[in-house]
Amino acid sequence: MAGSVVVIGNFDGVHRGHRALLGHARARAAVLGGAGGPLPVIAVTLWPHPMTVFAPDRVPRLLTSLDDRIELLKRNGAAQVRVVQFSGEVAAWSPSHFVERIIDPLDPRLVVVGANFTFGRGAAGDARVLAGLGAGRFETTALDLVGAGGTGISSSRVRKALAAGDVTTAAEHLGRWFSLSGVVVVGDQRGRALGFPTANLPIPAELATPGDGVYAGWLHLVDDPGTGALPAAVSVGTNPTFDGIERRVESHALGRTDLELYGTRIRVEFVRQLRGQMRFDGADELVVQMRHDVAETSGLLADSANAPTA
Repeated sequence: MAGSVVVIGNFDGVHRGHRALLGHARARAAVLGGAGGPLPVIAVTLWPHPMTVFAPDRVPRLLTSLDDRIELLKRNGAAQVRVVQFSGEVAAWSPSHFVERIIDPLDPRLVVVGANFTFGRGAAGDARVLAGLGAGRFETTALDLVGAGGTGISSSRVRKALAAGDVTTAAEHLGRWFSLSGVVVVGDQRGRALGFPTANLPIPAELATPGDGVYAGWLHLVDDPGTGALPAAVSVGTNPTFDGIERRVESHALGRTDLELYGTRIRVEFVRQLRGQMRFDGADELVVQMRHDVAETSGLLADSANAPTA
């Protein structure tokens, strides 16, 4: 390897703060590469979340799966993504051993981290320690978090907004619509009988989701990207009208009753909450509300400001 620019972080959600790190890394990679072309940007991320080692009972729900995190990192400029399998053994490494095992093999000219970055046993390492360990071999740059709405950006703030159903604030911090992806499973098929067929995603326990309710959003067919983004009314919750128990994400693509999506991979983007979860007195009352939800969704998504994520 003829040198690289390395960006290190947990990168949960790949939010605007993370994207700022990647953007800085790309700019410096172009300068450091000179006439030979930009150096590769390598993102180093930890999996699973470090709290699985330090406090298993307080592990936060993640904003992305590992696959989605890797895809987002590459979409935002990482030529390569290296995943560090975090464990008690890794947590016990000294800062110097972490650099020797993880950073040095990447032959960095520059290492970019957030200002709050810590590493090594007992969080003994920070950006200053990293700069000392890399002196004469690589440069270290620590960047402050990007602000949004007068507050710093963090994955925990995104999780809090999502729990309240505030996907608009979550999007401001993420720099994109919050999304969930997965393989469509067979549901109760009530939506089809009511005239509103839905693509159903089970909700993995480890992932954060918007609070229960109905949202305007976009449905992407990952296995058929040529279809483009489909406007969708999206329900998150247990379907209390029919005494449901399992939480699901159920997406109805507006005006489409011809889609056969079982077993295919989709991505659902959340644009705006329309209402909270409600229990109705039977299917007829539910259908009336669903028609209203579809009409409101159509109007919202017609606004260019609510376009799907590129």
